[in-house]
Amino acid sequence: MKRPLRTALRTAGAALLTTVAMAASTLVGAAPASAAPAGLPGMDVSSWQGNVNWQGAWNNGARFAYVKATEGTGYTNPYFAQQYNGSYNVGMIRGSYHFARPDVSTGATQADYFVNHGGGWSKDGKTLPGALDIEYNPYGATCYGLSQASMRSWIASFVNQYYSRTGRWATIYTTFDWWNTCTGNTSQFSANNPLWIARYSSSVGTLPAGYGTYSFWQWADSGTFPGDQNVWNGTIDRLKVLACNGNC
Repeated sequence: MKRPLRTALRTAGAALLTTVAMAASTLVGAAPASAAPAGLPGMDVSSWQGNVNWQGAWNNGARFAYVKATEGTGYTNPYFAQQYNGSYNVGMIRGSYHFARPDVSTGATQADYFVNHGGGWSKDGKTLPGALDIEYNPYGATCYGLSQASMRSWIASFVNQYYSRTGRWATIYTTFDWWNTCTGNTSQFSANNPLWIARYSSSVGTLPAGYGTYSFWQWADSGTFPGDQNVWNGTIDRLKVLACNGNC
């Protein structure tokens, strides 16, 4: 999502654009990939994309989408319905995501807010488990003022509450640099939570501890589809298995 750029610009002035964009591209990865990596093409969007032309994205090859639903406990995407339902209606497998704000409330509180505002899951074969977008703080300290141990506890609080509410383990979106810095490169979530890695480069790079591979890779912030460019590390049939929790 490269949320440091997009979220910051929601409240910052236009004069900040160049500085924030340069910082965000540096944090997410090296030079952008010149071509899509192997995998099933998809995308993620937020309010910055507004009303999305979903049929056009489908015609161009996108087969899944993650849509921003919430942030913290006080923000909901005003375009969520058009984006979430629109992607579904053209045939995409879609899910929603929550931008974490560990500095404002507990993980469990934010998981509840997410589920209550579009982050739920249904066993329809076309809905992905919700995603936790946990990364650079666009508003202040990189690790939101938390120690590595406290950050690990915050993430655990979120994913455990999300599981309690939906029966699904949330996908975790992050970058290796942030994960290493703010969680101490913990491996405690690798057994249950699918990894959505962000790196704008020709290779996926180092993955967080415990993950032998990634589920999703956000490899560029612009390209063929509206929003960020992603691939699923597998076939459409395997993505359907994730969507239906192995009970298709």
